[in-house]
Amino acid sequence: MIDHLELQTRKMQESVRFYADVLGPLGYSLKVDGASKGFGSDGSLDLFLVDGAPSAHVHFAFAASSRQTVDEAWEAARAADHKTDRPPALAPNVHPNYYAGYLRDPDGRLVELVCQLPE
Repeated sequence: MIDHLELQTRKMQESVRFYADVLGPLGYSLKVDGASKGFGSDGSLDLFLVDGAPSAHVHFAFAASSRQTVDEAWEAARAADHKTDRPPALAPNVHPNYYAGYLRDPDGRLVELVCQLPE
């Protein structure tokens, strides 16, 4: 089981704003605001941003509690002028209840918002 993820970025301010906007509807907030930035919810720290050369060709997903939450997070990103990749939709090629929307963070990484529960 993965405990947390650390991402390197050369666009710290843009990245902090992106993840705050996108993860807010999922219950995340900025918990660590030093040289490294840490996002978490309910006492956990799951995502850290640090200065450095970003990795290429990275894709990761954040679990949402409902399809509505996926929609809300994706729409919050779109409304804040963040780069969208694919709007939320069912992906029955994965499984019948796989509902996901996709964004690009400021470094171009593919960020997925997903709910795998039936509606």
